[in-house]
Amino acid sequence: MTTPITVHIVDGTYELFRQFFARPSHLNAEGDEVGAARAVVRGMLSMLEEGATHIGVATDHVIESFRNNMYDGYKDGSGLDPLILEQFHPLEDALRAIGVATFPMVEYEADDGMAALAAMADADDRVEKVLICTPDKDLAQCVRAGRVLQFDRRNNKILDVDDVIEKYGVPPESIPDWLGLVGDSADGFPGLPGWGAKSSATVLQRYGHIENIPSAAGQWDITVRGGAKLAKTLADQLEDALLFRRLATLELDAPTASSIDELRWTGPTDEVAVFAERFDAPDLVERTTKLLAASR
Repeated sequence: MTTPITVHIVDGTYELFRQFFARPSHLNAEGDEVGAARAVVRGMLSMLEEGATHIGVATDHVIESFRNNMYDGYKDGSGLDPLILEQFHPLEDALRAIGVATFPMVEYEADDGMAALAAMADADDRVEKVLICTPDKDLAQCVRAGRVLQFDRRNNKILDVDDVIEKYGVPPESIPDWLGLVGDSADGFPGLPGWGAKSSATVLQRYGHIENIPSAAGQWDITVRGGAKLAKTLADQLEDALLFRRLATLELDAPTASSIDELRWTGPTDEVAVFAERFDAPDLVERTTKLLAASR
């Protein structure tokens, strides 16, 4: 009998930022900052030691994506600490060295990569559960009842469909619409004036998607505070709302893996010793060796 598989999809960009701000600086012998990247690599080894068998990490190889061509205000990496930026590429190489499947995004974003990996894994009958390891609200749109779950590793919290509804007020399929109305400051688009989290959730609970919302408040069959003003704003700025929703919609055709078999951990590469030295982390060799022995 085949053992059901749990697939872990990890937000490498989020993990790098999280570790950068959570841990002290660490310079290697060449004077390069490696503290955050080293911590992320060690975190992935911890996941394997805790029993994970299939891991895919998506990263932002560059910060800009196709969305920057759609909206001038979209995030572009300006203002980011260069000590974070310079760790992206070494992190990707080090993850590959320890044997973890890594997917650097160029035209797309890490969020798209995670969504594509989750959809691919969800379609595989061998998979029992997909855990999307990030607290990013964008990824809530990928949650599917009892099967594709969002996992906030830092707070040890899992979001299923009911949890998404409780947190945002809308089901996963309406998350892009909700973000289109509310906006997402982290991604650089503002949403519509006056459309807050609560009012947007209330309207979308009834109408589901932006294009289904009647253009005049008098046509609404729900009561929302300031409804007339909200309806006028939406009517006047519908094109913007649809653009913002498009920016928030994750792309399932981002280039990642064609099968979960590509995510199965089978051991480190010969480069693990190189990165153990580069990251001042001799434990990488010992830990991957033990993991490989235990997996056989």
